[in-house]
Amino acid sequence: MGFFLETLIGGLMTGMLYSLVALGFVLIFKASGVFNFAQGAMVLFAALAMARFAEWIPRWTGLSGKLAVNLLAFLVAMALMVAVAWLIQKLVLSRLVNQEGITLLMATLGITYFLDGFGQTLFGSDIYKIDVGLPKDPVFLMEQSFQGGVMVNQEDLAAALIAAALVAALTLFFRFTGTGRALRAVADDHQAAQSIGIPLSRIWVIVWSVAGFVALVAGIIWGSKLGVQFSLSLVALKALPVVILGGLTSVPGAIIGGLIIGVGEKLSEIYLGPALGGGIEIWFAYVLALVFLLLRPQGLFGEKIIDRV
Repeated sequence: MGFFLETLIGGLMTGMLYSLVALGFVLIFKASGVFNFAQGAMVLFAALAMARFAEWIPRWTGLSGKLAVNLLAFLVAMALMVAVAWLIQKLVLSRLVNQEGITLLMATLGITYFLDGFGQTLFGSDIYKIDVGLPKDPVFLMEQSFQGGVMVNQEDLAAALIAAALVAALTLFFRFTGTGRALRAVADDHQAAQSIGIPLSRIWVIVWSVAGFVALVAGIIWGSKLGVQFSLSLVALKALPVVILGGLTSVPGAIIGGLIIGVGEKLSEIYLGPALGGGIEIWFAYVLALVFLLLRPQGLFGEKIIDRV
């Protein structure tokens, strides 16, 4: 039972991190109808910016405290992500208004390769580390209930709590702020929102900036766990099954979908892997997403796309 709980908790924490990446897909799709294939590249670009600025700022300013350096690096990286969001909207999306969905998808695919190449040119192509002080050592819980206790990775636990706090903050932002209500209005009906004076171009810059902020937090967490390298963008590919499972238009769906996939892949690897030869964790999410595409294309909580048009 202790081992099962250990696997379950590990899956929930990993799933929360998948949800964080998937949230970027959902935010942009809800507000603009664009499936942002570049979200993975944004995670990598943001992580590279954070890692390199944390390395460069002590040289530029003479600062030595880890907290001050990381905070300043975060603010500079966030400013860079906002600038990237503004340029994407100004130079690409504003020129493709009312185009076919495949055109917009190809545009975000082009942005993906540009950010990958530009990130390598700007920040380098080595493997970098991000050290924001997340604890690395595991802890043992419920030692009185189970022999040996349940081992929990402190870094995964802290990362899951950060992701949960960010999701909660975004939920409050969308529900209780004027900008959040405007974003929801745009998500419901672009033309109606525009008819009451909501400027779509400004809203789209805001939502891309929020997605950039989410990408930065996700990049810091994954970069702290895995190191900042160009394979990091592949992590975002695991977020695609999450949004398919939860629904492209649902923020709660991104969270629930991430948790289901995180737990499912861990449990299947442990309990089915020995019988099937292992490697289930690699393909489990994609097979589950394929099943949902066949049986319920809109996902658990999403609405049919045809109804939104």
